[in-house]
Amino acid sequence: MLRVRTYLYIIVSIAGATLYPTIARARQSSVPRDPSGVAGLEGMIPTASLDVYVQESNGAPVESLAVVTLTTLAGRTYRQGTTNGGYVRFNDLAASEYKIQVVAPAYERAVNQVEAIGFATKRVTIVLQPGSSSGDAALAAGIASMKPKAQKEMAKATEALRANKPALARTHLDALHRMAPNQPEVSYLFGVYAAQLNDEAQAKSYWTKTLQLNPKHFRTLLSLSEISIREKKPTEAVEYMTRATEVEPSSWRPHVILAEAYYLQHSRDEAIKEAERAMELGRGQAAIIQPLLAQCLSERGDRDKAVSTLQVYLQDHAADAAAKKQLESLLNPEARATSTDVAGSTNEMDISALIAAAKALPVPSSWMPPDVDDKTPPVEPGAACALDEVVQNAGKRLQELVKNVDRFTATELVTDESINKWGLPSMPEKAQFDYIVSMEETRRGTLSVEEYRERRAASKAFPEAVMTSGLPALVVIFHPYYAGNYEMTCEGLARWNGGLAWQVHFRQRKDKPNTIRSYRMGLEGQGYPVALKGRAWIAADSYQIVRLETNMVAPMPQIRLAAEHVNIEYAPVQFRKGTLEMWLPANVEVYYDWKGRRVHRRHSFSNYLLFSVDDKQKISAPKGQDAAPPESEKPN
Repeated sequence: MLRVRTYLYIIVSIAGATLYPTIARARQSSVPRDPSGVAGLEGMIPTASLDVYVQESNGAPVESLAVVTLTTLAGRTYRQGTTNGGYVRFNDLAASEYKIQVVAPAYERAVNQVEAIGFATKRVTIVLQPGSSSGDAALAAGIASMKPKAQKEMAKATEALRANKPALARTHLDALHRMAPNQPEVSYLFGVYAAQLNDEAQAKSYWTKTLQLNPKHFRTLLSLSEISIREKKPTEAVEYMTRATEVEPSSWRPHVILAEAYYLQHSRDEAIKEAERAMELGRGQAAIIQPLLAQCLSERGDRDKAVSTLQVYLQDHAADAAAKKQLESLLNPEARATSTDVAGSTNEMDISALIAAAKALPVPSSWMPPDVDDKTPPVEPGAACALDEVVQNAGKRLQELVKNVDRFTATELVTDESINKWGLPSMPEKAQFDYIVSMEETRRGTLSVEEYRERRAASKAFPEAVMTSGLPALVVIFHPYYAGNYEMTCEGLARWNGGLAWQVHFRQRKDKPNTIRSYRMGLEGQGYPVALKGRAWIAADSYQIVRLETNMVAPMPQIRLAAEHVNIEYAPVQFRKGTLEMWLPANVEVYYDWKGRRVHRRHSFSNYLLFSVDDKQKISAPKGQDAAPPESEKPN
């Protein structure tokens, strides 16, 4: 059992063996906002300079062109430049806080936050993580180089298309085309617009132009392959999807469509291979391919495996009548011989629904990170991973943490941004707390994790009147008491922040209790357990968990929680005397869509103070994180 009690001004005692990030409605204060996001910048005397160094994880400069954009915390573009040999300087900056966004082809987009103060020159190093060969990286660089007004028109057009409002989208697309006529994403969005009007020929024309501008545009390759399947041109679909797998080798979606195309070509072995690869990469999301996989297995003569595949599928898709009939026909061959209802051949198998489900969202969300199962991050080739050994050693590190720590305190800064319907952030709201976490094993098999928060003087309460709690305890997913509640897969050895880490995927088991995370509406309301899935990066040398990423397994319509994504970065902190080193949360990002409100929240921790069982010692800030500024310099 895991017991967690959260405190915010008044005690919120939460019964049961669950860890509760609380959604607590409270009276919202009326705080005037500056809609421009630049109050305090215009009219100020520029004083600071900023040197930005863009590096790879091994410390080498990124030699390719990188677009570096400075924005205000409200999201308005302030300055923009391109690197030369991994370096760019911004002079004459107003003393303020900025976001730095760096986009470079073949690398993941990076965002950092910096404060430019006084007449000094500040140095910031941004480390880019290698992406796939995705054309989306080049696409993101192209979008980042667009003028702010064009980016806003694109956001509005995107939102209109997501809402299936093509007439409204066309207005913004026309304006966007005048500002950025040769951007591949603009051409792609015109294709989506035409598809929503059921003008497939025009959509195909726009998407063909998109590939001329960007041959690696992943969503365009998916869209054109869908048309090819519908036109009964599987060879053409195979060509598109082979290109797509080169662009996004860790995405499951191309493999689903490849399986469908090979099925139409009567290539059963190839279809089975691609379907199994889709399941390996996409897990639950790729379950849509299981009926087709079962069909191929059955036609190849592997009836028992086909039956087990369908039985597993129907555990989560009991309402799929076609799959039920398919299973009945396999279990009762005599009935199959006389039935005309069950798909039994290539000509009879209707795969149009599978294609639609496998295709990526035509206009994906730009504000929330992708689902952990959308694609598997790259790993080093040829590195064998012993899952049991990795999980056991990670569990030992957590047992040491509980043994060595009675409680620790930190200064917690919470920053909130509301995301509007165009995907643009509001001016951030901030709150600051004295934060205490106590961890102990009260009896064998039971961990107690308690949280206390005390609002600092002059600080506001939690932004959005929504309280996030229990984040430090998420890591106990790998504690020996709880690891057995999750299906775990070691995906390989990944590079992380200049080092190596085992990349482990986890997912709540259906036959085990859901004891780690839950939500509560209000202070006395009912609790709603959340099944989690996610990915952890575990240092290959020390087995410390260095990063954790989670999603909900499914939305929670009971409380109108549509989506949630959590990223936690851990960093080593050390006693100022002694040699004991602990890994504690350094930065946390939470994204959620609740009752139509989309929020991006950041938690950062500094000024650690450790209370051991019989001692009280200061510990350093996490490595790589500056110590907190003096009280006089802290934000209000």
